[in-house]
Formats: sequence, C-alpha cells, structure tokens
Amino acid sequence: MVKYYLGLDGGSTYLKAALLRKGAVTSTMVCSTGIDNNTAAKKIVEELCKQNQISPSDIGYIMATGYSRKILDVADDDISEITAHAYGVRVTAPTEYRPGMVIDIGGQDSKIIYLDANYNVKNFTMNDKCAAGTGKFMEVIAQILETTIDQVGPLSLESNAPCDINSTCVVFAQSEVISLVARKFDRRDILAGMHLSMAKRIIKMMKKSEKGGDILMTGGGALNIGIHKAFEEEMMKDVYIAQYPQFNGAIGAALIASERGGV
Repeated sequence: MVKYYLGLDGGSTYLKAALLRKGAVTSTMVCSTGIDNNTAAKKIVEELCKQNQISPSDIGYIMATGYSRKILDVADDDISEITAHAYGVRVTAPTEYRPGMVIDIGGQDSKIIYLDANYNVKNFTMNDKCAAGTGKFMEVIAQILETTIDQVGPLSLESNAPCDINSTCVVFAQSEVISLVARKFDRRDILAGMHLSMAKRIIKMMKKSEKGGDILMTGGGALNIGIHKAFEEEMMKDVYIAQYPQFNGAIGAALIASERGGV
C-alpha cells in the first residue's frame, strides 16, 4: 500500500498541514495553535486521517517545520523553514518554469530565498525583527481602516492615487495611517500605499547579486492581490503565485518526509 506523508508548519498563531501521496497534495488544513501546539498538532493529524479515510499508521513519516517544529511530539523529525520552503516550490511552482527567487510573506516574518536550477538554496534574507512587511502588519492596518484582511487586496485595486507611506517601522506606519484617516484620505488609496510601502521594504532586502531568474510568491501574503500587483509594479516584471501558497512550507516538509520515508 502506498503511504501518505505529512508536513506540519507550526507558526506562532496557526498550524498548517499538508498531506502528500505519490508526490501530490491530497489535503491541506490549518488550525489555530492556541496555547498548546502539541494538542493542535495531534488534532490536525486526526482530522486529516478522518478526511482521507485513513489511519495514522497509513502515514509513513511526519516532518515538522516552522517556529514550533522542535516541540511537536507527533513529528518524526524537523527541518528548517528555509529548506522546507525551497522543497515546497517543487510541487507548488508552475510547471513551465523554475523560480530563482521565492518571496515568502508570512504572518510574523518575510523571507527571500534564492534557488539554483535544481531548487537548492543558494542564499536567503529574512525580516524577523519588525512586523512591517508581514501579514500581521496588514491585519493591523485592516483593523484601523475598518475592513477585513480578505478585502484589503481588492479594495486597494480600486485606488486612483496611492498614498505615500514612508515609515519602515510598523508602529510609525500605523500612526501614519491613522493620520491619513483623520485627514479624510480614501481608504482605498491608503491600502494601495500600504502595499507599495511593503513591496519596497521587501525589495530592499533583496541581494543585488541574486536578482536573476523568475520570482515566485508564497505565504499567506501571496493571496493578497494588492501586494502582488505592488511587487510587479515595483520590480517591473512578472511575479508568479504558488499553488497552495500559504501551505508551501508544510508541502515542502511533507516532500522531505516522503524522501525520509523511502518513497
């Protein structure tokens, strides 16, 4: 019987899981970690088994990645986020090309991973010291503008005159947005300005010597069509969106699990 392989991506707020069989994604799932990552991990394994009508013994190997990877007892082993994301694009990238750069916008950090022609990691840069340029930043601004994270992208596309948001610190950017609201600027223009500010901040992280090749966006931020448009405008080139972008790390971990498990 062909085994299933599971990848768990334990973030600070959410736990994402991807189940693979014969190298293809069969299921993905996300849940809140709450205060107990281990309980959340056990629950998500049970739910995935139920959803696919299999037993835990049908899962040949479980690989963990992400912030809480070291404490997930259900996992057989763990792997770094950078390695997991590099592996993930082998499944999530469009088949017609091979990305040289992966932009991953997560809830708590943003990463740029540079890959060679064989998807091996050449280099990477990470912003994990400040929330600016992350999903959390978008959530904060959405609350100020009395909208939802799902509407942030579509609303920004209706902008005719994006605002200038110059602060690189999330606290100062938040104050800047509040000031723009008080001055009666249209929230669509504020959101468009926010996306451009985020794109410029992340682009500044890029290593000039590593800018060749196609670009792939992953992470929950890749689902925001506003930030995607901002990247294409600022970089003046196509930026591709991964399949299952928010599960790219979990998919990569599952793919490594399949190699460890003997498939």
